Amino acid sequence: MSELVQRASRQLTELVRTEMRLAQAEMKEKGKRYGKGGGLFGGAGLVGFLMLQALVATVIAALALVLPVWAAALIVTTVLGVIAAVMAMGGKKQIDQAAPPTPEQTVENVKADVAEIKESAHR
Repeated sequence: MSELVQRASRQLTELVRTEMRLAQAEMKEKGKRYGKGGGLFGGAGLVGFLMLQALVATVIAALALVLPVWAAALIVTTVLGVIAAVMAMGGKKQIDQAAPPTPEQTVENVKADVAEIKESAHR
């Protein structure tokens, strides 16, 4: 009987350690996704700011000259706007994939382990 208790104790300890390693790995991966998403949002903000600067230059050029200069500035503004939109969508996608910031897989495994232990204890 004591050998069974010792074996169960060792197995339980090993199980807890394994679950902790899984939780750590899962959280590390989610942290990377938050970092990427935040970086892309930051980049989108910078490019969006540049887009506004180009838009102002476009308005000034459109008022100062009739066609060639403002047309070129408008093209630059449009390109910067598209870049900002793509970066923002990429950042949102990364953050959505990382959320929620909890080790879901580990929580499910621990719940299953607890249920198994309870069932074994009742037998």
